[in-house]
Amino acid sequence: MKKNKYSKIIEQLFFKHFEEGYTKVNFKREEIVEVCNQLNIKPPKNLGDVLYSFRFRNSLPESIQIKAPENQEWVIRLSGHGSYSFQLTAMAKIEPNKQLVHTKILDSTPGIIEKYSLTDEQALLAKIRYNRLVDIFTGLTCYSLQNHLRTSVPNIGQIETDELYIGVDRKGSQFIIPVQAKGVNEKLGIVQIEQDIAVCKSKFPNLISRPIAAQFMADDIIVLYEFEENDDDIGILEERHYKLVDPDNLSTEELLIYQKRND
Repeated sequence: MKKNKYSKIIEQLFFKHFEEGYTKVNFKREEIVEVCNQLNIKPPKNLGDVLYSFRFRNSLPESIQIKAPENQEWVIRLSGHGSYSFQLTAMAKIEPNKQLVHTKILDSTPGIIEKYSLTDEQALLAKIRYNRLVDIFTGLTCYSLQNHLRTSVPNIGQIETDELYIGVDRKGSQFIIPVQAKGVNEKLGIVQIEQDIAVCKSKFPNLISRPIAAQFMADDIIVLYEFEENDDDIGILEERHYKLVDPDNLSTEELLIYQKRND
């Protein structure tokens, strides 16, 4: 019921401003109340939840999606305090390449953490941290700086990053590594990566940014992506799949296969 209600609100909001040929549709969060009154729907207590739902959890309604040109999709971006816009992008959703092989890593997650993790996201961030997967994936020595950072970025507004790492390479160069984490059934979108890049530029202008996203797949496989900004677009630079296992589940034959990857 809630999803259907939100879909009606977001449709009305989009078509209130949209005209054929538009690539950007601006609106204000406060307009949600006006749209609800037009639809005879009681406005939600948290207006931002309508937008959060379609920015990070659910796909936009089909009626909106069909207004995008071929090979593009609509996303909702922040454009200032209380201001948003529907914008076209070539990569709205990020999904794992199921053809990639996975690499087994001996699981170093403490049992007490496994037992008391409350959410998929929390469990994923913990597994990444205790197994040093950011280090393994990037080839850097990395340190967790802060998790669930909420901050404000100029021309965007308030955003949240799941975890921030500081990294250093063997030459002494330093890196800022924002990590977005998603559970199996959650949606990973390019908007979150764009926001992480904006945080790096605003708060850590002297560090090299290497934005990363992580997601659980089926069979407890962890997907890690690294992104790169090119001109006005963002693309996937690298994708790796890892599976945390007990020592009995990592054979000598598999270790030999991993060694050959470095030949």
